[in-house]
Amino acid sequence: MTQVEHEMGTVSRLVRARARGVASNASGRFEGLSRLAVDDGWSEEEAALLRTEVRLERARSAISYNRSPDLPFDRSVNPYRGCEHGCAYCYARPSHAYLNLSPGLDFETKLIARPGLEAVLAQELRVKSYRPAVIAIGTNTDPYQPIEAEHGVMRAVLGVLAEFRHPVAITTKGTLIERDLDILGPMAAQGLVRVGVSMTTLDAGLSRALEPRAPAPARRLAMIRRLSAAGVPVRVMVAPVIPGLTDPEMEAILEAARDAGAVAASWILLRLPGEVQGLFRDWLATHAPGRAEKVLARLAALHGGAVYDAGFGTRMRGNGIWAALIAKRFDVALARLGLDLRLAPLRFDLFAAPAQAGDQLSLF
Repeated sequence: MTQVEHEMGTVSRLVRARARGVASNASGRFEGLSRLAVDDGWSEEEAALLRTEVRLERARSAISYNRSPDLPFDRSVNPYRGCEHGCAYCYARPSHAYLNLSPGLDFETKLIARPGLEAVLAQELRVKSYRPAVIAIGTNTDPYQPIEAEHGVMRAVLGVLAEFRHPVAITTKGTLIERDLDILGPMAAQGLVRVGVSMTTLDAGLSRALEPRAPAPARRLAMIRRLSAAGVPVRVMVAPVIPGLTDPEMEAILEAARDAGAVAASWILLRLPGEVQGLFRDWLATHAPGRAEKVLARLAALHGGAVYDAGFGTRMRGNGIWAALIAKRFDVALARLGLDLRLAPLRFDLFAAPAQAGDQLSLF
């Protein structure tokens, strides 16, 4: 448990942050003012434990579209904003700045759930001009983070996709996905779902520091076993690969996931956009000071001298000799272990809007 300075004015005293990924709550880049809480020594009140808060948002739209040339999908659904898993490296942290919240501690403690999202999604899928393509869920924040147990937004969304027989690709670290095997199993039998499980490290201690509220590596492997046993195709995502810290584990992660039932694999390099770079630098200084210089130097070598490069085609892989070496190691391990690079394509031909009250019945 660490004591941190909360800088957002909603909390005006020192707070205790337990099992959180970062120790900063600096204002987002769109804020005109920043506030720094200072302990002047006069208060005798004990520091408060920083707890997770959940706000509710009434969604006006469900499907978000993108035109990114290096993403294998053009649409996604986000049941939650922010993520309680608290991964120190999460590239989605800067998105909280658009909500006038900090990408730091706010991102993992001030969360937004979107109840009723499934009804909005159903309306959008019923539009006559809609054409199905894989909907990605979990590409920004994890749909199976801990608050899903109470709010159930992801399960409701999944139920709609099952009713419409719509293809979906899920990315998660959260073992709550096992709760939904009653929906996922039948969808998998129809070729409508695939799951990517992200693994950063097999080291439980390192995982605890990097991803404080995410399931431990061994638990994620058990999740892969359960999904696979239910017939759900699983791809292990070695992500993010942190050069100089987790990259030596690539082959071991792939083998452990293969043994657990994963049939495909991918990898993504550590990405430090926007405020994430400063947050991760702080994390390295606190948790891996002896490796900080090496990690940052290797990232710079992968991005032409900068710690991060947002360019399409290189932001997820880097370039140069170190990028080529990681890619070669991955390819060799993939071939040795018999893993595929991609899972089988999902089906689109089954898509159909289910009947609802007031629909005209067919004559045939």
